[in-house]
Amino acid sequence: MPITRDLIREIRAMDHYDLRRLQMLIRGLLLEDPPPAESSGKVSFRQEMVRCGKDGCTKCPHGPYWYAYWREGGRTRSRYVGKELPGQKAE
Repeated sequence: MPITRDLIREIRAMDHYDLRRLQMLIRGLLLEDPPPAESSGKVSFRQEMVRCGKDGCTKCPHGPYWYAYWREGGRTRSRYVGKELPGQKAE
């Protein structure tokens, strides 16, 4: 699907909460690609609670969500994985 002007306009009209949800979706889709070859090769996974940033949210923080961490070019990088680790069965 091409990125059209209409799609860009719709994304620009989103509030902070919906933009965060879109960001998590995109990161989850990108996670299907392995970390870049120049990374150290070691990837660790960690569960985190996340604040949504929505004004008046009474359920914050949300989660726990899984994140992948690795080192790349001397910096620590992270990527959202999701509610479950890949290959992990839902209980």
